[in-house]
Amino acid sequence: MPSLSDRRRWLLDGARDTIPMMVGAAPFGVIFGTLAIAAGLSPAATAAMSLLVFAGSSQFIAVSLVSAGAALPVIWLTTLVVNLRHALYSATLLPYARPWPLAWRWPLAFWLTDETFAVVEHRFRSLGADGGQWYWLGSSLSMYLNWQLWTLAGVALGRAVPGLDRLGLDFAMVATFAAIVAPQLKKRPTLAAALAAGAVALLARGLPYKLDLMLAALAGVAAGMLLERGQKREAA
Repeated sequence: MPSLSDRRRWLLDGARDTIPMMVGAAPFGVIFGTLAIAAGLSPAATAAMSLLVFAGSSQFIAVSLVSAGAALPVIWLTTLVVNLRHALYSATLLPYARPWPLAWRWPLAFWLTDETFAVVEHRFRSLGADGGQWYWLGSSLSMYLNWQLWTLAGVALGRAVPGLDRLGLDFAMVATFAAIVAPQLKKRPTLAAALAAGAVALLARGLPYKLDLMLAALAGVAAGMLLERGQKREAA
């Protein structure tokens, strides 16, 4: 049984290592709050989406589809496809988390974001999973609270400063995801997935209901899986 000081140290380490991601997510949260208000969502509904969904890219897509008047099944399907990457995150972290009780795995699964995955996976790969649930919890709670804070700031600014959603603050989303993806591009399957997804996203740009994102995600997953299987066959 780890001591209280060990648990506190792991918890704080997870929060500390997530600070760069929190800084990148801050404008992302602000622009989500402003866009949600501009799309007609109430402040309570906007805050509830961040509290209960807690998935930045899916929240942006859902708000844009709501603004466009899309039907609920389209919104559900689109956000489902965009979030399919979390199945890959789970498969990557499962070997480390398998021994943990469900009381740990369920809440940590809810709090698993792109940023927390990048931080936790790097730590597990480098130092192992000793104290990993506390480290993961520290990263998750810091990102969760950070997202709620900046969502509320965006709601307040969106109501007080008209046109804030047109200032280009969503560039922070691009920068944050680039920082997450770039270190992984040394692996050929990951590079293939990124190139395929990028090419399809450009070619399909402008399709209705965010179909370009769905197609890009599917193409990236398919390209990565095919190359990874090819590497395994070569090794065998």
